[in-house]
Amino acid sequence: MKENVYKVRKSAAPVDWVVEVPGSKSMTNRALLMAALADGRTTLKGVLFSDDSRNFLSSLQSLGLRAEIDEAAKVVIVDGVNGKIPVTEGEIYVGSAGTAARFLTAMLAMAEGTFVVNASEQMKKRPMRPLFEVLESMGAQISCLEREGCLPVRIRGIGGRIPTHEMCQLELDISESTQFLSALLLVSPMIKQGLRIGITSERKDGAYVRITRRIMEQFGVKVDFDGVEYTVQSAAAYQPGCCQIEPDVSAACYFYAAAALTGGRTVVRHVTRECMQGDLRFLEVLAQMGCTVSDTSEGIEVRGAEGGRLKGITVDMKDFSDQSMTLAALAPFADGEVRIENIGHIRLQESDRIHAIVTELTRLGISCEEETDAVAIQPGTPRSAVVQTYDDHRMAMAFALIGLRVDGIGIADPMCCRKTFEDYFEVFDRLCARQSGDC
Repeated sequence: MKENVYKVRKSAAPVDWVVEVPGSKSMTNRALLMAALADGRTTLKGVLFSDDSRNFLSSLQSLGLRAEIDEAAKVVIVDGVNGKIPVTEGEIYVGSAGTAARFLTAMLAMAEGTFVVNASEQMKKRPMRPLFEVLESMGAQISCLEREGCLPVRIRGIGGRIPTHEMCQLELDISESTQFLSALLLVSPMIKQGLRIGITSERKDGAYVRITRRIMEQFGVKVDFDGVEYTVQSAAAYQPGCCQIEPDVSAACYFYAAAALTGGRTVVRHVTRECMQGDLRFLEVLAQMGCTVSDTSEGIEVRGAEGGRLKGITVDMKDFSDQSMTLAALAPFADGEVRIENIGHIRLQESDRIHAIVTELTRLGISCEEETDAVAIQPGTPRSAVVQTYDDHRMAMAFALIGLRVDGIGIADPMCCRKTFEDYFEVFDRLCARQSGDC
């Protein structure tokens, strides 16, 4: 990785890969929070260890929670505190993890005491105001220490001061991020009289909210949803036990896309159609573009069309928008326009992802059009260039795929992928080295 640039080696032949990916970040951080709030010991297996999950774990430990960590075995054992944070003052650092920032802010707002939540420069730019406002409406005191509506903040938690004689009723806009809703649902067992959340935005649901609800149910807490309101009944409590974290389907999609690009084959071990993660829908997109998607005993297999021929497509990616960059990397090799719609919210993530996609494809000589909540990409032959990644792990991992078809593609700041998949490029190299023809 000379000069902090990863040079992708062009594939000499269609890939033939069988790979394992880390555990799901989304499931890991949700399960960590529920295990912490449960009454008793919980064993989490298949845990993701990355910058995001380590920041989440270290934040919990800073708040006095005990966890036994075995990174080699991918196991964390958490001693839950039954919804009562062991300390009444402290400071946590959430890094660039949106899940840690939103989920732990909500937890501390429900706790007794005064706490500071600090974050990376990247996370300080991401929206928090809708969550702050609803937490303040419940009685929490939140002081922004630098920029209004953003981290870092000082929080004086509600503790036991919420009236307990009737259900707590809130209104929330989730147009900027569904993590605001997941945060409130995840801490709902700390609100003993029950919680009802009315969604005021046009968007009412999302794939990651559904993940939240399903994992909560695994931990013994049911969330009802009638299309507008989410309800958690009174006296809800997380049950300790054992939880197996699914493999990260978001990460798996990069390797599936490699099969699509090269007309090859990829199997990702333990990824099945039963996985609850919304990015599984990206496999439907690959099928529409001409790939074959099959079940095997090891995991789902994707076979690309011969020669890596791909069909143009228009797709609404609202519910699996993390794969917008992956599809954008495939788009130049399609036989027609690729249009990715309903993704305006990704402008507020690790980078302005719509602008990043257009800027980097333009750098590669590809014609594309940036819209407020969409991008349209024309077929073309990418030229050699170093792709800038904007400290965004998904830009780095997705755009590296272009180098499987094009000589001279470099990825700037490749280690930004530590956020969710710290050895991504090492895995990428090993797969290439093992392949016939040595790409």
